[in-house]
Amino acid sequence: MSEDALTERASIDTTYQNIRAILEKARSTAYRAVNFAMVQAYWEVGRIIVEEEQKGAERAEYGKALIKELSVRLTRDYGKGFNQTNLWYMRQFYLIFKNPHALRGELTWTHYRLLLKLEKEEARDFYMIEAIENRWSTRELEWQINSLLYERLALSKDREKVLELSTKGQVIQEPKDIIKDPYVLEFLDLKESRNFLENDLEQALIDKLQQFLLELGKGFSFVARQRRITVDGDHYYIDLVFYNYVLKCFVLIDLKVGKLIHRDIGQMDFYVRYFEKEERLEGDNPTIGLILCSDKNETMVRYTLLEDSKQLFASKYKLYLPTEEELKAELERERKMLEMERRLGGNKG
Repeated sequence: MSEDALTERASIDTTYQNIRAILEKARSTAYRAVNFAMVQAYWEVGRIIVEEEQKGAERAEYGKALIKELSVRLTRDYGKGFNQTNLWYMRQFYLIFKNPHALRGELTWTHYRLLLKLEKEEARDFYMIEAIENRWSTRELEWQINSLLYERLALSKDREKVLELSTKGQVIQEPKDIIKDPYVLEFLDLKESRNFLENDLEQALIDKLQQFLLELGKGFSFVARQRRITVDGDHYYIDLVFYNYVLKCFVLIDLKVGKLIHRDIGQMDFYVRYFEKEERLEGDNPTIGLILCSDKNETMVRYTLLEDSKQLFASKYKLYLPTEEELKAELERERKMLEMERRLGGNKG
């Protein structure tokens, strides 16, 4: 390539990078603006609810009726972000953060919902400041609260050491990650994309598993991918949901890329109980949970059912479901294939 061509190429590259920087900055500004507009709107909703309640004397029953009716109407017009639980949070949001000028644009509505669960004002202030200064994602904030960082610092003589330990596992949130927040998506009336929620290896393995189960031809019908369920304002995602029309039951699948821990089993039990209560229809058989663990050193597969369903599993379900051994072999085969494809792809580059 001639010297003039190289100079021209360098000039184009510089121009591209300048334009890219402008667009990235604009996107970041837009994401944060959407988030803060939502937070401010929810504060105003909370204010209106409280002021309406205060028009009379003690009217607790009126407050409940107001929230219920508002939820019905707002959900009809603006989607599921306005269920009764979320409206109660908006009401609480206004009562706790009375000064609208104190609201911070760095924090999402999910951040604020986590802070609202804290009873002590000093603890709330501490976690809010730390979340802002350290750019904690909502998951990181939740982890720090659950690990009792504030309480440990209050009791510790070595505050610096505790703070140092608290940074382990920290996830830095990029501005674009705000748009993945389910509450932001609901506020904008956007659908969740599964690409927001999975890493490459998990996505590829789930693709293969989804195809494998459908090809079994034993009654599997695909229902959902990354199915979100919300309980008390907390979001959970089930990797795959099938309905088996032969067995007449839901089959929930959760894939773990890494070591299986006791909490993963408890989480699947929680998913099964949720489907039993909220999704199972009259005439359906009990829901089945399936945990798949694709660890580099050991692959594990485990069916999980509620206690009173185990006899049914042994007598009927086993006739139509793949065995744990079959699933384990398929998972190991697909993981090896995907890792080989990655290595070959890397060598080509």
